[in-house]
Amino acid sequence: MYTNDYFKYLNIGLPDDILRRKLYGDFEGAIRLIDMRLESNNIPEPLKNCLKVQREIMLRLPDDFPLTKSEALAVARKRIQDFSEEEFTKLVDEGRILWIYINGEPRYFNRFFETLCKTDEVFAKRAGIRKSGMNDEVIRDYSMRTMMEKGKMVNQIRCRASVRIKDEYFEKGKLVRVHLPIPCVCEQQSDIRIEKMFPENGFIAPETAPQRTVFWEEIMTENHEYFVEFSYVHTAKYHDIANIIPSEQQPKFYTEELPPHIVFTPYIQQLVDTLTKDINNPLEKARSIYDFITKNVKYSFMPAYFGLENIADGCARNLVGDCGVQALLFITMCRYAGIPARWQSGWIVEPEFCGAHDWAMFYIEPYGWLYADPSFGGGAVRKGNEALRQHYFGNLDPYRMVANTEFQAEFTIPKRHWRADPYDNQIGEIETEDRGLRYYEYERKKEVISCVEII
Repeated sequence: MYTNDYFKYLNIGLPDDILRRKLYGDFEGAIRLIDMRLESNNIPEPLKNCLKVQREIMLRLPDDFPLTKSEALAVARKRIQDFSEEEFTKLVDEGRILWIYINGEPRYFNRFFETLCKTDEVFAKRAGIRKSGMNDEVIRDYSMRTMMEKGKMVNQIRCRASVRIKDEYFEKGKLVRVHLPIPCVCEQQSDIRIEKMFPENGFIAPETAPQRTVFWEEIMTENHEYFVEFSYVHTAKYHDIANIIPSEQQPKFYTEELPPHIVFTPYIQQLVDTLTKDINNPLEKARSIYDFITKNVKYSFMPAYFGLENIADGCARNLVGDCGVQALLFITMCRYAGIPARWQSGWIVEPEFCGAHDWAMFYIEPYGWLYADPSFGGGAVRKGNEALRQHYFGNLDPYRMVANTEFQAEFTIPKRHWRADPYDNQIGEIETEDRGLRYYEYERKKEVISCVEII
């Protein structure tokens, strides 16, 4: 069993005494109790595997929640001088600022201010933030219209991905193993080429790898960057779902659970049953699920997925989540409803911007695979753009790089230690012979070299 396989046991749960310490934020005490249990010979193997994951989670959680209340207020007041304590408290109570207890004191999410600026135009204006580059809504409206008029839109894209160990964490003479995401073969992508890489001896995973990477392994005598440049053609076909008539019999593939996050909890079951009551058409069931997520879940940057538990159920209860959290909720709800659903992820690649992104696919017989991007649909709700919201149920856009076709899949050459992201593959992973590096220990870059419409 590889280290990251332990995550399959995460939702077994903690013993009560350890759970109480974790909720209070006494991570040191909780880890001490875990170590005592792990040294015991009478712990069942599934619980032991869960404890190993929980131990590592508690070592990492403080990285995402470093801010005291006064420090969080200082972050906001650096850009908004009249930001009040009352306003802060209101945002916390509304669930718009994430927090946990650490040693009994609230500690706040380090990206709370970014979330507020991204999801609230008034807040961003108060902070004096103006987005550079092309307007997202303009780009997406244009691609939607083009796809509807021409039946598809095609982009020729070239990008660069890189990682580099920060000098203060570099250890000369140590074995280093590196993974960087690259495009995989899928319905949308063709003519995939690795244009450049350094070092030049990287191992390129098969084009059909579920999480495709280029991999290096070397004993580093001096610190340097690892990079890969790649090009590909991305085709976004238009799916006119208004004319789809589903078959009476639908397939059963991609309808199973995948612990710890794609799980049919009692709440997921009751929620789906409520939303799909009296609906027999599988396409309309999927639409009802999409409508629920896009109209009710608020977008928020999230802590590292490493530390999240039961992501889909948590999103359904808290009604907060980023692109991947919302995609997982859609997939989980569709699967419980008997609709095949799966993961896709990689990057958004626009002419002047690229960033990590996740979305979903769902299957309707006899049409085949369709797409859903709940977070982009929710973004359209914030803009009051109903046509665009509806577009992202069934369709995407050509501004994407797909590196992954499965969630929680192993690399072709697996990591030996903990992955920084045990579920997805978007920004690169590094490990030494001793351990997996955490995000703060290495630099990551994603760059668009060119993105040109060719059809």
